[in-house]
Amino acid sequence: MTVNLLDFDGESLTAWFAEQGEKPFRAKQVLRWIHRSGVADFDAMTDIAKSLREKLKAKAVVAPPAVVSDKLSDDGTRKFLIDVGNGNAVETVFIPEDDRGTLCISTQAGCALDCAFCSTGKQGFNRNLTVAEIIGQLWQANHALGAVHGDERVISNVVLMGMGEPLANFENSVAALKLMLDDNAYGLSRRRVTVSTSGLVPVMDRLGDECPVALAVSLHAPNDKLRDQIVPINQKYPLKELMAACQRYLDKAPRDFITFEYIMLDGINDTDAHARELLALVRSVHCKFNLIPFNPFPGSPFKRSPAERVRRFADILMQAGIVTTTRKTRGDDIDAACGQLAGQVQDKTKRTAGRVIPLKEARS
Repeated sequence: MTVNLLDFDGESLTAWFAEQGEKPFRAKQVLRWIHRSGVADFDAMTDIAKSLREKLKAKAVVAPPAVVSDKLSDDGTRKFLIDVGNGNAVETVFIPEDDRGTLCISTQAGCALDCAFCSTGKQGFNRNLTVAEIIGQLWQANHALGAVHGDERVISNVVLMGMGEPLANFENSVAALKLMLDDNAYGLSRRRVTVSTSGLVPVMDRLGDECPVALAVSLHAPNDKLRDQIVPINQKYPLKELMAACQRYLDKAPRDFITFEYIMLDGINDTDAHARELLALVRSVHCKFNLIPFNPFPGSPFKRSPAERVRRFADILMQAGIVTTTRKTRGDDIDAACGQLAGQVQDKTKRTAGRVIPLKEARS
């Protein structure tokens, strides 16, 4: 039985090499070939002994998930549809900016949390992605962007903010994070790798202990009554527990603030009173706010808050001394904007029958 070496982080690859009777430095060599150089062919790993290459060819593969489609937005945003098998596909988005390039990665086929305003959640849930399927999105994007040759780094930031809740797929997400941070793999700074969570409180603590990176929390409401409705995980982990978890995380975080994501829903959570309620809620957490204009999708009951309402909401937060940005909508002409990701999910929850688009149609 062959193994997929993309499923190993540095530590587990070294352990697998030891099982094969190979030295740890051989594992580092192969890790660099796979991730820094984007090589999948063992014969192309020219500083590896031929005998080891033959052994690897017999026992292992480097098999990233296949890219089904590759769409380019008018604003330069690029969306990849990635086949993860059995009729499921996930979406990965590259967002170029003047000073950085950010890749938004998925961690699950679908999402079980069913937030009211999110297109992904409306597609249901199938399964967690493997390490190879998570890190394979970065591997494939680097190839598509021509970033596997030379020292130029096209992708400078990674956010686990695509389809799925990364902390609900903790072990595989953390193994992929470790590869992103590994100097023998992608070598990204902890400050440039962000995990976004809807608030799985106990797992936030595990992340802080095992792999602290920048943290974004999908807040979206200033009180439990409203958040229970639009972010259902709040019924299990209410805001008091979530704020306490944020405080604990800051003790280990690479940045000295938590980013609160707040989607602006017209008439739902965007009044002056909501903004002032937010200020009271987060007064004990060093934070910044990222306001997100709602991106509509078919069947959604919500509307985007008017621009003037968003500006007024931001002013209230900023006047209280909280850094507040409003996310620029990117890639909405190819449905790549925040909350619009919806690949192909064979729903096991039976929550949303009838919304699945066949892969062959998604390619068009």
